Amino acid sequence: MRKIARERSAFTRRALLIGGGQAAVFGGIAARLYNLQITQHSKYALLAEQNSISERLVAPERGLITDRFGTIVAGNQQHWRALFMQAMAPEPQMVLENFFKLVSVPPEEQARIAQDVQNRPRYIPVLLKDYLDWPDMAAIEINTPNLPGVLVEVGASRVYPLGPGLAHAVGYVARPSQREAKDDTVLALSGMRVGRTGVEAYQDESLRGVPGFVQTETNVHGEVVREVAHDAGTPGQTVTLAIDAGLQQLAVQGLGNEAGAVVMLDATTGEVLAMASSPSFDPSLFDKGVPADVWNGWINDPKHPLQNKATSGLFAPGSTFKPTVALAAMKAGVLDETTILTCPGFFKLGDHVFWCDNHTAHGSITVTTALQVSCDVFFYQVALRVGIDNIAGMATTMGLGVDLQADMPNVATGLVPTLDWAAAHGIHWVEGSTVVQGIGQGYTQLTPLALATMIARLATGRAVGPHIARRVGGVLQDGSSPDDWPDLGVDDRHLAIVRQGLFEVVNTPNGTGYGARLTLPNVQMAGKTGTAQTHDNTAAEKQQGFNDMTMVWEQRPNALFVAYAPFDNPRYAVAVVVEHGNYGAQTAAPIAHDMMTYALVNDPAGRDAPLAGPAQSGAQALPPSSSL
Repeated sequence: MRKIARERSAFTRRALLIGGGQAAVFGGIAARLYNLQITQHSKYALLAEQNSISERLVAPERGLITDRFGTIVAGNQQHWRALFMQAMAPEPQMVLENFFKLVSVPPEEQARIAQDVQNRPRYIPVLLKDYLDWPDMAAIEINTPNLPGVLVEVGASRVYPLGPGLAHAVGYVARPSQREAKDDTVLALSGMRVGRTGVEAYQDESLRGVPGFVQTETNVHGEVVREVAHDAGTPGQTVTLAIDAGLQQLAVQGLGNEAGAVVMLDATTGEVLAMASSPSFDPSLFDKGVPADVWNGWINDPKHPLQNKATSGLFAPGSTFKPTVALAAMKAGVLDETTILTCPGFFKLGDHVFWCDNHTAHGSITVTTALQVSCDVFFYQVALRVGIDNIAGMATTMGLGVDLQADMPNVATGLVPTLDWAAAHGIHWVEGSTVVQGIGQGYTQLTPLALATMIARLATGRAVGPHIARRVGGVLQDGSSPDDWPDLGVDDRHLAIVRQGLFEVVNTPNGTGYGARLTLPNVQMAGKTGTAQTHDNTAAEKQQGFNDMTMVWEQRPNALFVAYAPFDNPRYAVAVVVEHGNYGAQTAAPIAHDMMTYALVNDPAGRDAPLAGPAQSGAQALPPSSSL
């Protein structure tokens, strides 16, 4: 019995020791589990989430560009694209090789992808292919296990509903360059575009928006399991232009196949209601990439379709410059409404003869008649009396040859020469140099935008400046009210004299622009025709007349016309330049007539809402133009 008692005592002690040890072990495990699951839950939950959840930035939707009535002229269209997130791929190079076996990618694009992968942070997605078709998407989907880090998502491409009709004014976008993407990480995001020309370029910062983000859950193979969170970011602001799409289309139709430009302004504010440059191009091609044959066709075209002739085309203004010369002479005190000068059909200076247009002898005339019949000899004499520096001073006042501070990129300043300019360029200025400046020839070079500004200032007596954006993000821009513009500082009596001359140009049978008179009841237009040489004619050519249609296109004169209406209460100003169009009265003035008729019937400058009726259509609102 004693032996059994001793064995029981030993078993009990061992059991207690073992039980105590087990309790200690399980207690430690419990404590550790408590510590992991309760005390440090937040820490390890975050680590687990970081292991399986990846986050990347996404490009915001680019802001819309609309005309003044809300018609979209630059918008966005959805498409599919493939991206690559290096951070989700253990072996990026292998993934790329697999992708290129499945999806056709040109060698130059493969080189671009390799550069992007090397130069960009691993958390910034690299564009593998834009505009995926269904076979591409199916191949990617089937081979997902071999493509860790490859994502297919919806992107947006830039579309331009008016196409070439508004390409120069609105501009176009393109992918950021390698340097731009390196300098600004946001621009490295797939789908980001940078404005290169037009409003797209000038308002680029407003149109870009703020990036968003996407959180996705991935498995151990780097495959996306689900999308956890998605923030599309903040879209770019809407830019509302002052342009009326109907008026713009009419300008494009008016130019047709001719090379040239049309600019129409609200004469009281300088808002650009239409700006056409011909020929044009398809701006949407720049978003996807311009084919080589198309690009070569553009740059080799003698009519220069990529140039915005309205803002950067430089032309001798011809006789459209005469109103400025007249104002300069009156300010200098060498001309008034009673001054009579004689035109025998030519003007002789030394041993050189300067002819009047078509060698016509206009006789003894005043400045209003000289404007009406566009007498060159009258203005040869006036130019000598006033001098080139005084002419240039008035040109500055009228917005010619100066920076107009327009809200558009690449606006050429143009040139109205001075004696200092001539000396700085090694030009020996003589009286004959001044003579030809009196009729807008010689060194004077101006843009159609500047000519439209000139006629708007002459019409209203205010120093209006051209601007194309009416609202940005819904905010009305400065300059949209007539009160935003100061007085021009030109004597009202002088303006009245010149205005009368321009009235007679269009509304009297002897006026050079009589064929462009308006047929609307109780409304008159004032304007000035212009025909500017582009070729230094030989003596034989001068005998035949330098407007001879037998001349090759490149040597024919440019045709110009500037106008405003209504005459007694100016609201609209227009400038038309038809390259090598010969006579302004024949080719430029009819375009201005139709533009002015549309504007007066529809009054786009006087409202912010589209018309409800058929008058919204330019074709329906216009009366027949057979009266021209």
